[in-house]
Amino acid sequence: MYSTNDQSKSRLDLIRQKLYIIIYGVNTPAGKAFDIGLLIVILLSVFTIMAETVEGIDHRFHDELIVLEWIFTIVFTIEYLTRIFVSKKPFRYIFSFYGIIDLLSILPMFFSLFLVGSHILSSFRILRLLRLFRVFRLIEFMEESSRLKVALLASRAKIMVFLYTVMIISILIGTLMYYIEGPENGFTSIPKSVFYTIVTLTTVGYGDMVPTTALGQFFSMVLMVIGYGIIAVPTGIVGVEIAREAGKKLNKGNENNIQHTNLNGIVCAHCNKEGHRTDADYCYSCGHFLNS
Repeated sequence: MYSTNDQSKSRLDLIRQKLYIIIYGVNTPAGKAFDIGLLIVILLSVFTIMAETVEGIDHRFHDELIVLEWIFTIVFTIEYLTRIFVSKKPFRYIFSFYGIIDLLSILPMFFSLFLVGSHILSSFRILRLLRLFRVFRLIEFMEESSRLKVALLASRAKIMVFLYTVMIISILIGTLMYYIEGPENGFTSIPKSVFYTIVTLTTVGYGDMVPTTALGQFFSMVLMVIGYGIIAVPTGIVGVEIAREAGKKLNKGNENNIQHTNLNGIVCAHCNKEGHRTDADYCYSCGHFLNS
């Protein structure tokens, strides 16, 4: 005989199990519907925050937007607490990447009760859209992301040397531009001249500082030309590493295919029999000619 406490506990475990399947079960219809619905709510919440920053919309619908924000916050709070409730190891979820993002998405609205304007930080909940990878199981994208990460780590030393060189060039030419142009032409300090150098080197060109002397214009032209090469260098470095990683994967696949062929021997194209020797001319089963 089960006691009342055991029955209540059993019902609680059953509820927890069903909620767990809905919240974390990507392969189940209910779980997929929950995740897709959650993504839609996240997008609507972010659009609401963005609408608050538009003066015309906020002036006309300010109260309605605040109400919507509180509705979204309450929904996310219930979802967050439910995830903790159904988790077998709650602290693992709380301190996980997604757990921290989920918490940060609901705290700003509660802080806004004490700190004016802090609810704008709720826009960080756009990071929750990273769940999209888990919902649709975008394995190919995750694999490419991992390959890009490996390529960046492999090329970090070259990129650091490159950035160090760019920094030296920026400081050197920025200092020269300060002494060439001078404060009378807007180059009032070396840091400001370095800022002009970086802006020109990256081909941004704000136009707030313009050299007027012939020598200053010459150095600016040199910077512009160098800038095009600088843009291409990091791309080339990372591109080489990505190609190298792809080559490693291709070679590994070829090795696996070669090993598979060696283990199974030559396969007859007519009857699919395996195990023929590499020097065999005819199939031992059907007598069909074995093509090389």
